[in-house]
Amino acid sequence: MNVVILAAGMGKRMQSDLPKVLHPLAGKPLLSHVIDTARSLSPAGCCVVYGHGGDAVPARLAAPDLSFALQEPQLGTGHAVMQALPALQDDQPTLILYGDVPLTSSATLKKLITAAGSDKLAVLTVELDDPTGYGRIVREQQRIVRIVEQKDATEAERTIREVNTGILIAPTKKLRQWLAKLSNNNAQGEYYLTDIIALAVADDIEVASAQPAFVWETLGVNSKVQLAELERIHQHNIANRLLEQGVTLADPLRLDVRGELRCGRDVEIDIGCIFEGSVELADKVLIGAHCVIKNARIASGAVIKPFSHIEDAVVGAGSQIGPYARLRPGTELAQDVHIGNFVEIKNSQIAAHSKANHLAYIGDATVGSRVNIGAGTITCNYDGVNKFRTTIEDDAFIGSDTQLVAPVTVGKGATLGAGTTLTKDAPANTLTVSRAKQVSIASWQRPVKLKK
Repeated sequence: MNVVILAAGMGKRMQSDLPKVLHPLAGKPLLSHVIDTARSLSPAGCCVVYGHGGDAVPARLAAPDLSFALQEPQLGTGHAVMQALPALQDDQPTLILYGDVPLTSSATLKKLITAAGSDKLAVLTVELDDPTGYGRIVREQQRIVRIVEQKDATEAERTIREVNTGILIAPTKKLRQWLAKLSNNNAQGEYYLTDIIALAVADDIEVASAQPAFVWETLGVNSKVQLAELERIHQHNIANRLLEQGVTLADPLRLDVRGELRCGRDVEIDIGCIFEGSVELADKVLIGAHCVIKNARIASGAVIKPFSHIEDAVVGAGSQIGPYARLRPGTELAQDVHIGNFVEIKNSQIAAHSKANHLAYIGDATVGSRVNIGAGTITCNYDGVNKFRTTIEDDAFIGSDTQLVAPVTVGKGATLGAGTTLTKDAPANTLTVSRAKQVSIASWQRPVKLKK
């Protein structure tokens, strides 16, 4: 099929300069959710009709499988679809979606496509307890004959609970003919897509319908309030799927997944955690409260303690991270590595059974196995222009408050005394100390406060 996504609306109620369809839901634009759903249907082509915000929409979402059509001026939904006509293949039906309706499932759209068959127009409808403001689906002998807007409906028609969602699929050749017949002779001076229903009935084309599994699949975003409501619905759905997979969530209402989260067996996630991008948690991983984890792989049995931040990093099996630890991009930890509170690791590889338990910065370093890094240790990896690497070989012991001025190597089994500033390689199996001579001055006295 062809897919047309209408995404030209201004969204005045959003109170923002950002085009409405680019506002994020679960970390990606509303429109991206709709595009991803469309892609899941393997369409022959997908055309996005944009308007408000100019080229911001195509600039942000350009892709080889998408085409874009500008609607300027914006004269209604029917007029918007007209802008996409050059991109449509006549031998394929055309499915029309909306860039601000992000949660429609592919399963629901497949039901709509099936209802349309090869020659019908099919509309996605939904029953609402309070249909106020929506166009009512008027049926005669169960057949859809027209859609009547709230302001034009009779008292009897206003009691109808089945309403139009705007999502529909139609034979493309017929769609072209119906769009050509649309009139803007109305209060808004716009061309309404819903008017093609009556035109189809006049042409003796059956108008079929399908209904979504859930009402929220048809909800759109016109304000920040509605955006926040859909965010919680979406996160609740994600939490339910995780629970059904066996993941233990301390509180399903306090979880945010802004990407893809894959979990093994017996994973536990505490409250307030945020997962971004692609995150993989292997079996028996424990995530403490209020962690932020982005584009990371965490191996089996690892424990991430509260308030830790992990980005573009790999954590080995059985490792313990945090609390208050930060793993920055390029960090790769082997098994049973301990990274403690207020330790920052960047672009470094740390081998098995090594530990930096508190107050350290390890950047651009290669650390061997069974290395102990004392509190206050810093790799001085940046000279103001260039970055340099530090190498710490197996079984080394780095005393507290040590500065390693890269490029420098600490040999296997070497020990650096506390307070050392290392500017040359430290030999293997040797104690290296760099300190000022300790002096005690017996005659020194503390200053006293001067009398006024």
